[in-house]
Amino acid sequence: MKLRRDTVLLFLIDIAIVWFSIATSYWFRFYGNYSEYFFSQMILFGTISTVCLGFSFYYFRLYRRAWRYASIEEIKSIFMAVVCGSFIAYGFSLVLFSERVPLSIAVRTLETILLLSGGTRFLVRLMIRPRADKDVQDEAVKPVNVLIVGAGDCGNLVVRDMRQSALGMQPIGFIDDDPRKFRLSVLGLPVLGGRERIPEMVTAYGVQEILIAIPSGSRSQIAEIARICKDTGVKLRMMPRINDLISGKVSINRVREVSVEDLLGRDPISIDLNGIMTYVRHNTVLVTGAGGSIGSELCRQISKFEPGKILLLGHGENSIFNIEMELRKSFPNVRLETIIADIQDLERMKSVFHEHRPRVVFHAAAHKHVPLMERNPVEAVKNNVFGSQNVANCADLYGVEKFVLISSDKAVNPTSIMGATKRIAEMYIQSLNANSKTQFVAVRFGNVLGSRGSVIPFFKKQIAEGGPVTVTHPEMVRFFMTIPEAVQLVLQAGSFAEGGEIFVLDMGEPVKIVTLAEDLIRLSGYEPYEEMEINFTGIREGEKLYEELLTSAENTTATQHNRIFIGKPVDMQLSRIELDIKRLRKVVADGSGSVRDTIEQIVPIYEVVS
Repeated sequence: MKLRRDTVLLFLIDIAIVWFSIATSYWFRFYGNYSEYFFSQMILFGTISTVCLGFSFYYFRLYRRAWRYASIEEIKSIFMAVVCGSFIAYGFSLVLFSERVPLSIAVRTLETILLLSGGTRFLVRLMIRPRADKDVQDEAVKPVNVLIVGAGDCGNLVVRDMRQSALGMQPIGFIDDDPRKFRLSVLGLPVLGGRERIPEMVTAYGVQEILIAIPSGSRSQIAEIARICKDTGVKLRMMPRINDLISGKVSINRVREVSVEDLLGRDPISIDLNGIMTYVRHNTVLVTGAGGSIGSELCRQISKFEPGKILLLGHGENSIFNIEMELRKSFPNVRLETIIADIQDLERMKSVFHEHRPRVVFHAAAHKHVPLMERNPVEAVKNNVFGSQNVANCADLYGVEKFVLISSDKAVNPTSIMGATKRIAEMYIQSLNANSKTQFVAVRFGNVLGSRGSVIPFFKKQIAEGGPVTVTHPEMVRFFMTIPEAVQLVLQAGSFAEGGEIFVLDMGEPVKIVTLAEDLIRLSGYEPYEEMEINFTGIREGEKLYEELLTSAENTTATQHNRIFIGKPVDMQLSRIELDIKRLRKVVADGSGSVRDTIEQIVPIYEVVS
């Protein structure tokens, strides 16, 4: 009811504006001394203008706009409505009147209507905004001082959205690295300087939140800014990247928390789409461990390259069901086949390969938890060695074109059962490659952020529970990359495969685990050691302080991709490694010896850490 009353009131104001504009235009034209004819002309011209402008205002929806949010678009609408209505009214006057309306009157009338109709509407905006702000204050919502990093288009839109949404967020200024913007005012807010002034401005203005509004910035640029911001101890958020803004419209509602991944600072990976499509497109692709972190992401990425069919093979029914449902929703045109099977069951593996005849295999099924495998070495051997041998033998037997083993940096100079078993799997597929038509390769990389059982979800859980956060050793470092970038590089490495290579992914600079914990605590709104404790528990069994990506015997050569390298290990005979695995099977089966001792004989560089 109130909305209808306001619309009627605005319409009556517009009628008054039209008549006032025409009357004053005639008065100024004739200085108040106009004849009876021009008085009659004024009345008739006013009537025609009221009708024409009324229809024009209605057509341009001036009575269906929320003027408290008026912007450039509303100014354009007012201009078009007034100009079109005035031209139509003047056109009618030329036809109906014996003597035309003086052009000076028509122009002055248009100018006055444009000024007053626009002015009244923006006066409404100015009157409503303070009232809305007062309502927020009356509700005892204390405004949060926000510093905007980025004085470009995105930063402008964010500030407008903050002011219009009345969410209790008070922008106090911009930070921008462009020196041409220094000391300028944008939307009434000062540009306070470059990124190096962020800590100073946080203190000077009592900033409680920093918002990074550079959606087109490179990852390295965002990471550097985020590192500066996190040391201030205030809450840090950012706008999503341009590629993530599917709708193309920036909104304050799309602001997200800064994640640890943002601090890695690596720019998006460029991949050769044609190269990947060549070996994936229209082919049947088998992914073992398809329900796991790496396996499921492999399935998502492969689905983009028009595979003939994807075989989702895994031992856990729930994880396979979840990835199947996700893929069917996201890629309804991709053919999927779900297979619940254990890679340790050779006969089951043979039946899968015989029935589906995959052309490409990504072997991601593995036990990967280092301390857990130290306590269960037999299970690590059965899955990572015997299971990998089964899948590799089936690939050779049934003429698979490419076989890609997902390996680990822990296979390099291994000090853990998990790392040693992955190294044996690498050795086996390389020796098998020499006498097979299948191209067997391994891809070796370090830790992936956010994978199941990895350190980030573990830290997040501890922080959510109020701490303390536990770190094994203050000097422990690891290589990290995100799951999507690791998988993209795996797919790219597969296109380079000629057989027998170990592809090593560039993981960037190693990261201290304690630094990762401190960053995550700060990003969660706490100060490490003061508001959230970090406890050091000591190195666990099988772990080492530093991880490596190559052994001393492996020589690295470059590939076409700047983040993929090839390690060429020493040659080994298939008969030798088969005999070693056979001996290992006997030890596991009848307990005739030590599993650790047998592994140490197979992998001389395996060193047991006490």
